[in-house]
Amino acid sequence: MTVQLAVVGAHLRGQPLNHRLLDLGAVFSRPALTAPIYRLVARANTSPPKPGMIRSSVGASIEVEIWELTAEGFGIFVAGVPPPLSIGNIILSSGGSVKGFLCEEIALAGSEDITSFGGWRAFLARSAKA
Repeated sequence: MTVQLAVVGAHLRGQPLNHRLLDLGAVFSRPALTAPIYRLVARANTSPPKPGMIRSSVGASIEVEIWELTAEGFGIFVAGVPPPLSIGNIILSSGGSVKGFLCEEIALAGSEDITSFGGWRAFLARSAKA
């Protein structure tokens, strides 16, 4: 049995925490978009920089990557997810849902709303140009 997991920021391919997925034998499945019901923020004071995705009545579609992990690997991964992050159900634009990163509302304090970029990579590209 495998579990699909949507990642949105520092766990994306080429990002600083992607090794945590690879170390558990996770396999990249595909890029995807969430349903247009999420907000994305650049969380304040995180190292490495990390976003937070929050379900909202006013949101947009956010780019994510879908990874597949064994049930055991998924359990190990979830056990290491620190607050204010959590793993919940992410609704995709295709209508399906997968497990994925969500962020508690408390993380909004001091964070920059980056929803308009549509994803973490687009935000990082803007930051690199600045």
